[in-house]
Amino acid sequence: MTIPKRSEIKPGARVQIVEKQNQRTGAMTEGIVARILTSSQNHPHGIKVMLEDGKVGRVQKIVGAG
Repeated sequence: MTIPKRSEIKPGARVQIVEKQNQRTGAMTEGIVARILTSSQNHPHGIKVMLEDGKVGRVQKIVGAG
């Protein structure tokens, strides 16, 4: 599974993220992107985003476009 680049992630997109406290287990949380927090185009662990519900994590997978 390839981790999406920043250019592939848009506010309003439905994504799956791994929150900081779940990095060891890899448990994913699904939600809608509110803000993109990582400024670089790539990150080895995923682009950091804030979801509409306020959760912050690194995008592992794009589920659907917004």
